[in-house]
Amino acid sequence: MSMSPARVIAHQILLLVERGGWAGELLRSRTAGLEARDAALAHELVYGCLRLQARLDYLIGQAARRSAASLDPEVRQALRLGLYQLLYMDRVPAHAAVWESVELVKRAGKASAASLVNAVLRRTGKEPAAWPDAATELSMPVWLLERWRRHYGEPIAHDIARAFLKPPEIFVRIPSGMPPPGATVEPTEIAGCFRWIGGDRGGLKIQDISSQSIVPLLDLQPGLTMLDLCAAPGNKTAQALEYGVRVVACDRNYRRLAEMKPLGCMLVALDGEISLPFRARFDRILLDAPCSGTGTLGRNPEIKWRLKPEDLAELQARQVRLLRNALQVLEPGGRLVYSTCSLEPEENEQVLEQVLGRRPEKILRRIPGRDAGDGFFAAVIVST
Repeated sequence: MSMSPARVIAHQILLLVERGGWAGELLRSRTAGLEARDAALAHELVYGCLRLQARLDYLIGQAARRSAASLDPEVRQALRLGLYQLLYMDRVPAHAAVWESVELVKRAGKASAASLVNAVLRRTGKEPAAWPDAATELSMPVWLLERWRRHYGEPIAHDIARAFLKPPEIFVRIPSGMPPPGATVEPTEIAGCFRWIGGDRGGLKIQDISSQSIVPLLDLQPGLTMLDLCAAPGNKTAQALEYGVRVVACDRNYRRLAEMKPLGCMLVALDGEISLPFRARFDRILLDAPCSGTGTLGRNPEIKWRLKPEDLAELQARQVRLLRNALQVLEPGGRLVYSTCSLEPEENEQVLEQVLGRRPEKILRRIPGRDAGDGFFAAVIVST
């Protein structure tokens, strides 16, 4: 029996994610040469293991009689892959999931753990009747689930976490409103935003519905000047250009900014946390600030295992500097939209309190489990 390339690559990617890599980037680069079926399997395995990591680790601990954290990474990731297939992928034969997981540890130079992997997987045939606690059932770090309970209340917090256990819906941007032949889509409440149902997705630009909800808050009109301060990768910049505005797009990451050249707007590499170099002021400013990304755990599940409580203070300090600098170049009577894909008040309301000392003109919240798409926060600020 030969090893599945999808499982080999999924094991490699999970190890790299554990060392700080990003699943999405690694999957794009490492599955490019695979057949579509194998690439899809690798995606499901990687994201499934990351989304359900707490459940898988609990089951490993029960069957192995030692914590998953105490195992070598190669063994831990092989067990997660095996358990995910046994419990959550009906189409995978049990013997294949067990055999390939054992082979993965052998290939990784951990042959001494092969019997452990075999035993753990053969002991675990189904989920328990009840999980030990909500954090395990919802596959969330205890500290993050607890803070969501405090901020949103338990029912909403649990709905958010539950939404992140599932693959996110796919939304596409079609400015003309006319989908190409072969694509099945349905319109949403946001002009130009469509839910992808099926068919040919080639050529369609994927952009989450929550991301697409931000630019309309700017109230753009043809001929206005606009600063997009943290622009890369450029999805919101491209959406703004649909309105006929004159955009200056900035980012401190030169490589990512250079990839925006096809948009045809002015690009400026700068660090928005430092005083901005512009003499002219802008009619509109979009500050889609770097953030924890806790609203995107469905598509970036590694964030929940990587983020630490102390990270929020550092992120808030950066966001405060960015917002203060952005307001300095906003035309009187102009409009600034501050947005994040974070669910944390430190990165949202508390940033506004520090900088403005007042309520903004409008606040938009998109909550996973209640609203379609990622979690987002946006505030409209009008200069006086």
